Amino acid sequence: MKNVLIVGIGTGNPEHITIQAVNALNRADVLFVPTKGEAKAQLADIRRDIVSRYVTRPQSRVVEFAVPVRQTAGRSYHQSVDQWHAAIAEAYQRLLLEELKDGETGAFLVWGDPMLYDSTIRIIERVRALETGPFDYSVIPGITSIQALAASHRIPLNLVGKPVEITTGRRLAESFPEKTGTAVVMLDGEQAFMKIEDPDARIYWGAYLGTAQEIVISGRLADVKDEILKTRAEARARHGWIMDIYLLQKGGDFEE
Repeated sequence: MKNVLIVGIGTGNPEHITIQAVNALNRADVLFVPTKGEAKAQLADIRRDIVSRYVTRPQSRVVEFAVPVRQTAGRSYHQSVDQWHAAIAEAYQRLLLEELKDGETGAFLVWGDPMLYDSTIRIIERVRALETGPFDYSVIPGITSIQALAASHRIPLNLVGKPVEITTGRRLAESFPEKTGTAVVMLDGEQAFMKIEDPDARIYWGAYLGTAQEIVISGRLADVKDEILKTRAEARARHGWIMDIYLLQKGGDFEE
C-alpha cells in the first residue's frame, strides 16, 4: 500500500510549520514540490526552503512537477475548475505511479491549510477513482491565511458572540453587510470591496502574508480602499503575482 501525506505548510513563513508537519515530512520517501512558472517561482522556493530546513531523513528525495494551468476561455467558472482539477488529478496519478513504490510515502506540501480554499483533498479523491492502484492518505493541518491576517493586524477574527462568513469576491455582495457583519474574503481577483458603499464598514487587508514581502493596510473602507487598490496593483506588477485576503467588518462587539 502506498501512502500520501497532504501537509499544510502555512502561508509563506517557514516558522509556520508545526511539529506535526515536520514529523510528517520526515516520514515521506518523496516530497512533491509544485512549480507554477517563473512568475510564481517564490512559491516553489519557499517549499524548497522548508524541505531544506526541516527534512533530515537522508533517503528522502524531492520531485518537482509542473501544475497544469486553468483554462477559462469558452468555459463557465465551474467548468473551468472541474477540467483543471481533472488535469491536476492526472498529473498526481502519474506522480504516484512513477515516483512512489509500493510501501512508500509521498508528501504534497500545500500552501496554508488543505481544508481552506484548497482542492488537494478533492483532487486526491479523484485520483483514487482513477487506475492508480491502492493507496491511503492523511491530512496534516497548517496555519491559514485567515490566521495570519488576524495576527498581522492584531485583531480577533470574530465580534463577541457573532458569526464570521468566509466567502469569495464573486459572492461578497450577496451577504455583506446585510446578512453578516464580518466577512473574510478570499480569491478576489476583481477587488469586490470597491463596490461596497457602506460608510461604517472597516477593512483589514493583507497580501503575501507570512513572506518577506508582506503588506497590510486597515481602516474605514471608504478611506483606504483606493490606497489598497493602488498598492495591490503596484505589488502585483512588481512581483508578477499576488495572494491577498481581507476581512470586512461592520458594527462592534456588543451591538445588536
